[in-house]
Amino acid sequence: QVYLVESGGGLVQTGGSLTLSCKVSGSGLDTLALAWFRQDEYGEREFVATISWVTGVTYYGDLVKGRFSISRDKAKNTVDLQMNKVKPEDMGVYVCAAGIYRPVMFTKGLDADFFGWWGRGTQVTVSS
Repeated sequence: QVYLVESGGGLVQTGGSLTLSCKVSGSGLDTLALAWFRQDEYGEREFVATISWVTGVTYYGDLVKGRFSISRDKAKNTVDLQMNKVKPEDMGVYVCAAGIYRPVMFTKGLDADFFGWWGRGTQVTVSS
């Protein structure tokens, strides 16, 4: 079982920066890939970024590549999402997810169904 608790959401201006954090607890962390998804007001989930807990290898969605950075801290058991050059379309609920590592999680074949554990999310609001 894996437990995920997000924090760090809030109001950010267009072009600004914000850091989200996901506290990870449970067993078998070394078998996991951790990811961030953005959920819009219709409940649709969009992939943002994923990271291997063991190797730190990362993969990003096209809309955030070059602007966002995902990292993990094994000592603190956290996965952070550094959001830079934020745009209005980045607004939404950011949800942390975990799943048993599969190489496909680091390709365009990634699917939200690969992730079996989900946090409750943290709201990011972007002002113009």
